[in-house]
Formats: sequence, C-alpha cells, structure tokens
Amino acid sequence: MAALAFDIPDEIEAVCDGIARFIRTEVVPRHDRHHELLTDPHKLYAKDGRYVPQVVQLMREVRMAASQAGYYQMCVPEALGGGGMGLLAYFTAWERIYRQCGMHHWLGAYTLSHWAFGPSVVLREVTDTARQTILADMMAGRTSMCFGLSEPGAGSDAAMIRTRAESDGNGWRIHGRKIWTTNAPQADWVIVFAVTDPERAKRKAGGISAFLVPTDAPGFQVESVIRLFGHAGGNEGQLVFDGVRVEPDQLVGTLHDGFKIGLLGVSLGRIYNTARAVGLGRWALEKALDYAKQREAFGQKIAEYQGVTFPLAESAMELHAAHLMGLNVATLLDRGERAIKELSMAKAYAVEAGFRAVDRAMQTHGAMGFTNELHLTHAWHDLRVINVADGTNEILRRTIAQRLLAGDTEL
Repeated sequence: MAALAFDIPDEIEAVCDGIARFIRTEVVPRHDRHHELLTDPHKLYAKDGRYVPQVVQLMREVRMAASQAGYYQMCVPEALGGGGMGLLAYFTAWERIYRQCGMHHWLGAYTLSHWAFGPSVVLREVTDTARQTILADMMAGRTSMCFGLSEPGAGSDAAMIRTRAESDGNGWRIHGRKIWTTNAPQADWVIVFAVTDPERAKRKAGGISAFLVPTDAPGFQVESVIRLFGHAGGNEGQLVFDGVRVEPDQLVGTLHDGFKIGLLGVSLGRIYNTARAVGLGRWALEKALDYAKQREAFGQKIAEYQGVTFPLAESAMELHAAHLMGLNVATLLDRGERAIKELSMAKAYAVEAGFRAVDRAMQTHGAMGFTNELHLTHAWHDLRVINVADGTNEILRRTIAQRLLAGDTEL
C-alpha cells in the first residue's frame, strides 16, 4: 500500500503489532477450531435470530483475553483505568484489525473495546455508584453494553426521539422503543436516551437525558432481532422499555443534557467506521491483487489486462486518500479540535472508497467473488450498512455544506 510521509508514533505502531500477534494467536485459532459454528448461519444463530450461547461465549473469551493482554481497554480514558491512548491509536488499531481479519476472522472485532459495546469515554459520564457496579467487569471484558439512541421515527434526526422518562419519586420510569441497537441481543447493559423535559426537547434546547439500564431490569425487553440481507440472524435489536424504573445513580451525565453524550457516541462511531471501511477496503484489494497475479485467461495472467488492474489502481488511490483523512481527523480530535467538517468528510469518503474497493475485488474474482468462501459479499453488505450508521452519507454531506456556508472553508 502507499507509504506515509510521516511516522505513526512508535508506541502506537508497537501496540498495533501486538494486536496483530494477538489475532494470530487468539482469534485465528478459535475460528479454526469452531469453523463450522462460525461460518454456518444455521449453527451461528438460534431460531429467534440471536447468536447461540456458544458464539456469545467465544466473543467474551476474545474480549477477556484481549483485556488480559492490555489491548481491549487501551483507548479507554486513564480516569477509568484504561490506557488513554487517544483517537489516533483508536483509528490505527481498528484499521489494522479489519485489514488483517477481513470478514474471515470476524471475532477479531472484539480485540478492542468498541465505544458503544464496552468501556470508552462515554462511561466517564456515569455516576460513581454506577462505575463501582459495572466498570470492573466491563474493563475485564466479562460484560458488554449497547447504545439505545435510534428509534423507529428518529434516525438521522435523533433529536426527535419519543422515548420518555417520567419522574417517579426520586427516580424515573422509562417508556418507549428503540431500534437498530447493535449488540443489544447479548448486552448486559444499555445506555438509553429519553425525553425528560418535553418542552425543552421540542425547542431542541436540551430536555433529553441518558440512563444506564441493566438488560435484566423489569420492563425491559429485546423484542426482536433485526435480520439484514436475508441472513438467518443478526446483531441489531428492537428494544422495548415498559415502565423501566431507574434511580438517580443510573443517570448518565447531566439531567436534560444527555444528548451531548449521544453526539459524542456518534462522533466516535464515525472514527470507528472510517477505520473499518479503510481496513476492509485494503483487505479486499490485497485479495484481488493476489488473485489477479495467479488467475490466467486468454493465455496470460489477468494482472496483464488494464481492464482488471486499472480499477484496482483507482481503489488504491482512493483508499490511500481515505486512510490519510482518517489519520488527519483523529489527530485533530486528539488535539482537542472539534473537526466537524473533517470528520464528516472522512467517514463519508472512506465508506464509499471501501465499498468500491470491495465491489472491484468481487469483479476481479469473477463468479468466485460472490461465493461465501471468500467473504467478499459479507464485506459488501457490511459497507452498505455503515454507509447509514452514525449518520448517512447524505446527512454528512449536509453537515459539510453547512460548515462551508458558515465560513469553515479551509480545505
């Protein structure tokens, strides 16, 4: 791949090399031992669409092993007991994980704590009591959580949420529904966003609060698992809150001002999905290049045909640009800059570049590109999903245009 004119800090390079070794020693052997379970959808999912318990246990094992090795919590703030390595390390590590694992060794995604599924800067906002309750197990990888923001009528415009938390003595009762909540089917905890001051929420001047809820709380239910692309199961849940009682120590952040936490999560998601798209795109491109050098047609390797190699060269250019954009915005955010325009640009461009790379890799492989064995179609599906996740590319273009029109024109 293209070279960088500047050096990634040595400590980040070293930890990413360690992650690569961890994947080879902890992730790949698990996939080898449980190949049929992890590749056959009829064994992977139960009838209700959830991962079967053995698969959930494998996820937990990878998290716990990664925690023991110091990788799982490496980007968690030091105040929570993590490594505090920042977003440049977060971006670089995720890109390495997806480039190395692709879709073949998908348990590798549990090597590093995802901001919405495990410990992250989001948990800095929970109360001391909640930290004492959840932090040790979550840092060790024994438990996981999910992030309940999106609703059936509130997707891109998340401020339109209808879930409400009504005062009940010194606590609240939560009523409402959530959708597209990733990791919900097996999560131990959910951070849920609810309207606590309807008037302020109507004016989009606050009025939304966040609460930490155990998934075994009375009144909480994962109503169904959302299946995508004809799959037998999935990792997205539809949630119901039917009078779920929450106490003051379950409040996350400041009352009526929880939407800031939601926006923080969305920003972290955009960094993650930028890295994910670049990593998957580079994984697919490397597969295509290897195949083009081996496959023969009409008397020569297909790598000799410009119709095959020029599209791959185009993707190499695009992925290099997307990689640089990701490194740039992660560095800006680590410096404390908001970088709203740059983050929107990076996520939108990377997802599209990654998708084109996977599509071109599929075309390079011909009919083989569409088979389950190569997993390219799984990456194709994945990149279609993250085109929507954490702000659709159309919403991101709207944000970019708004910033430019407001005078943020430095390019």
